[in-house]
Amino acid sequence: MLTSEAEPFAKSGGLGDAVPALAVALHRKGHDVRVLMPLYLHIDKKTIEKIPSPLRIPMGSGTMRCAVYKTVLPNTEVPVYMLDRGDLFGRNGLYGPDGSSSWPDNALRFAFLSVSAFQLCRGLNWIPDILHLHDWHSGPAAWLLKNRERRRGFANTASVLTVHNLGYQGVFPASELQVFQSESSSDNLAEMIRGKSLNFLATGLSSTDQITTVSPSYAREILTDDFSEGLSDILQARRDRLSGILNGIDYDEWDPSTDRILAPNNYDHDRIGEKKTLKARLQREMGLPVNPNLPLFGMIGRLTGQKGVDLFTLDESPVMRSFREGQAQLVVLGSGEKRYQDAFMKLSEELPQACAVKIAFSKPFSRLIEAGSDFFLMPSRYEPCGLNQLYSLRYGTLPVVRRTGGLADTVIDLSDNPRRGNGFCFTTTQAEEFADAITRAIVFYNKKKAMDKVMKRAMKLRFEWSSSGTEYLKVYRRALHEL
Repeated sequence: MLTSEAEPFAKSGGLGDAVPALAVALHRKGHDVRVLMPLYLHIDKKTIEKIPSPLRIPMGSGTMRCAVYKTVLPNTEVPVYMLDRGDLFGRNGLYGPDGSSSWPDNALRFAFLSVSAFQLCRGLNWIPDILHLHDWHSGPAAWLLKNRERRRGFANTASVLTVHNLGYQGVFPASELQVFQSESSSDNLAEMIRGKSLNFLATGLSSTDQITTVSPSYAREILTDDFSEGLSDILQARRDRLSGILNGIDYDEWDPSTDRILAPNNYDHDRIGEKKTLKARLQREMGLPVNPNLPLFGMIGRLTGQKGVDLFTLDESPVMRSFREGQAQLVVLGSGEKRYQDAFMKLSEELPQACAVKIAFSKPFSRLIEAGSDFFLMPSRYEPCGLNQLYSLRYGTLPVVRRTGGLADTVIDLSDNPRRGNGFCFTTTQAEEFADAITRAIVFYNKKKAMDKVMKRAMKLRFEWSSSGTEYLKVYRRALHEL
């Protein structure tokens, strides 16, 4: 598995959760799974093992040497290899100095990741059946496998590219093509150029043996003009190789009955009372009035347009109406584009009794929000899978979501289906419709018996990685069959 991030070593979003979880699920099914990623500045080399022989990576007009470190995913035997190039990865920020900008040498950084995969496998004398690529960062590896490496010992290796978010494609000036080594006049590197730009994701989609997305609905959506992000021609041409597999979550890690962050107020569906104590704890920590009668809405994530956060920050937004009128409280944890960070901080200053905002990434605090909130907000414009709604369901916190991608696959509206419902959905990207979903949630909160029943129902739901792993194995077999 080739990835730019993997928990607990590096994470900026759902990609960092999904890759190690899938690797572990496949390992438990008896497969030899190994992960390759960069060694970033914040990873302590003293805690991991250095492999004696460095790699020689053919890049551009020469060769770059690279040390490799090895560790394992926590509590498993799944190896994780890390590429140590301080000039490429020894800096703060995985993709850029902040959430709204990118490092100028990202083409070289992640081309290096793709090329290194083959050199590492040779060095280990370990040739995989499947090269599983994740997002744009490793897209070029599919092209390299197809056009070069199958002649050099990888004849029986197939590639699978998983799109975690089609909105991020790794687009660079065409001149950046020089980061790859051109080996002969017949070596058509120009295939990586789309329009007038080098496009890592398009390269991968065009070259890989199978394509997956992280939910069935997202696989269907990206075949439409509204969601294809300019890649409709490639996706339509390869739709017979496209499938959607819903991400799962680790129910041992995400368990309110054992979660150490929640101690001593742990709970489960058969003893849910401590959730109310955690709500008061969250209110106190965020400086909100401790009031059990007001529903508390939580939101965690990147503050970007994709996540629909602009619906909160519109002038006189109807979304904030219930909070302005004192009918509910809102807690927000996240970081991202400065304009949204500033707008949320302004809301917290205007509404100190109803709105509390923390601009940060905090894993412990996110657990408290998942557990202490009554409802969880995800108004995403698109959401390939989404994991927070799955964490919320596990913690008995009912999601309020836009009906898109993985959110549509996992959240059933209580208004439409009271017997199976587990949250509230809205369909368009209009603030008024989102506001209506919040209002329906507030009304439902005051139906105490019904609310408790649905909370317990939500906590019993399971979206297991084991099931997802079985589906990925089917894709792997199809990819191998294509060879």
